[in-house]
Amino acid sequence: MNAPAIAPVNSRYAIGIDLGTTHSALSYVDLEASDGETTAHGVLPIPQLSAPGTVEALPLLPSFLYLPHPDELAPGELALPWNTDGETAVAGEMARSRGATTPIRLVSSAKSWLCHPGVDRRAAILPSDAPDEVTRVSPLEASTRYLQHLRRAWDSAHPDAPFDQQQVTVTIPASFDPGARELTAEAARNAGYTSATLLEEPQAALYSWIQGSGGGWRKQVKAGDIVLVVDVGGGTSDFSLIAILEVDGKLEPHRVAVGDHILLGGDNMDLALAHLVARKLASNGTQLDAWQMRALTYGCRAAKEHLLADANATTWPIVVPSRGSKLIGGSIRTELTREEVTTFITDGFFPRVEASARPTVRARAGLTQLGLPYAQDAAVTKHLAAFLARQAGATAELAGFEGRVSAEHSFLHPSAVLFNGGVFKSSILAQRVMDTINDWLYMEGAEPARMLEGADLDLAVARGAAYYSYARRGGGVRIRGGTARSYYVGVESSMPAIPGMEPPIQALCVAPFGMEEGSELELPGQEFGLVVGEPVHFRFFGSTTRRQDQIGEVLDFWGPDELQEQNEIQATLPADGRMPGDVVQVKLHALATEAGTLELAAVARDGQRWKVEFDVRTTTEQ
Repeated sequence: MNAPAIAPVNSRYAIGIDLGTTHSALSYVDLEASDGETTAHGVLPIPQLSAPGTVEALPLLPSFLYLPHPDELAPGELALPWNTDGETAVAGEMARSRGATTPIRLVSSAKSWLCHPGVDRRAAILPSDAPDEVTRVSPLEASTRYLQHLRRAWDSAHPDAPFDQQQVTVTIPASFDPGARELTAEAARNAGYTSATLLEEPQAALYSWIQGSGGGWRKQVKAGDIVLVVDVGGGTSDFSLIAILEVDGKLEPHRVAVGDHILLGGDNMDLALAHLVARKLASNGTQLDAWQMRALTYGCRAAKEHLLADANATTWPIVVPSRGSKLIGGSIRTELTREEVTTFITDGFFPRVEASARPTVRARAGLTQLGLPYAQDAAVTKHLAAFLARQAGATAELAGFEGRVSAEHSFLHPSAVLFNGGVFKSSILAQRVMDTINDWLYMEGAEPARMLEGADLDLAVARGAAYYSYARRGGGVRIRGGTARSYYVGVESSMPAIPGMEPPIQALCVAPFGMEEGSELELPGQEFGLVVGEPVHFRFFGSTTRRQDQIGEVLDFWGPDELQEQNEIQATLPADGRMPGDVVQVKLHALATEAGTLELAAVARDGQRWKVEFDVRTTTEQ
């Protein structure tokens, strides 16, 4: 089994990296110039190609990878401040802008693909709709490229403080399952990150808020507060609940719940706006093909970002390239207005709904195109209502919260809300969510929630990750919480064959909710027979609501909202002198690593140990 990464002891900097769906960023804290909650921090300008042969240092690295034709660019046009011999793919601003006109060569949303359990995430599948002549890369490789670019940018700017000698944290959605977490950690290792730790993005946003307050955060929250973090980024909607406890006379944040993985964010809004524009063009007799729709989607992304962020902007031009030889003269031109974008996104993605509203689930077609498993319902507020309802009892057992949760409450009542993600650059959207939440609270006789003012929404996650790296060294404030879910292995019951009836499945708890980082637990009393020399599969489940289950506890029944099936667990044990197919008696151990991943180990009676892998391959290969 791989040993947990050990952070360098003599680090000069604590580095935080936001590996985002649409942008990535690097922030840092100078450990030698920081003390307590007073930190010396900064953001690394990231050198990248903005055009062929043109390098600019920008605060954000767009998470796009462009795969040019071999004859498209001269070698000198790809030069960066570090050695790029043999590299042809382009990451960053030039990739985004050039890919808008040649979308079949553009890799986007690699982070969303990285957590897609229905595909082989180590296979070269991106761009997903590229023709055969276009070289493809895997979601893992694309993520590795972005992380590698950030590492090289740091080493170029800080030759006296090499990246691999610093304390590094990389952020992930709170909803990532163990397989996606492990893939992110693998991408970091492949990029040369020798000691990276993973941190949930909503926690990073709260860390950034704490850091930005300069110690004043204790005046804005009090013991008994429940902070709801609403993070809507480029690819996902991520919700977390953080309770403020008083421990030994000091305020201490505790993460008590995270939401499910919801593939719903800015990408969906860009696509929706593209269809809005396409309908406008169609009404005037102009039909777009699939290639033009992709280009239109990237144009709508730029329009959305500018029109929502700039209150003074009223319109934004949209240019759709022609497929003919007259590329410029044949281009299709139209525009989007700020009113169109605001109304369409507000009403479509953030409707004012009741607290009882739930996301719509429709019957799916038997055949579907290979693509990302987007949420079926675009209403973020419906997903938020469902999350708060599922977590109605999340704080019932916390010290200091006794009596605060009423059986008459249909959902958990937040007292403060922190927004994160580029979508909320528009104050209109943040206010719509606040108004909706406070409508729900008013209907149950509760006090309205207040909005916590955050930092720069583009950089909050990177800043918070750097602060977390600093806090792990003993400075600043730590958010407590442990694992965000309980995890279970499915065990098939032993019973005689009955026609038309499959043996029932029990759920065996292998990792309890809130398991602390760095701890290892043995499954008591249970032994399993693992086949050596051949792969063995387990069904695997997770729960964000069953907080009381202990390791080794067996569930015979559970509700549809209590347990969600995750990726399989796969183990292939080397025979080691035994015959293939022999069975070794083992016990299972769960380890919550310091790096932020969950590992399961099979341990034989003689102490021999094997890592039980989370299966992150495509289901068709299993």
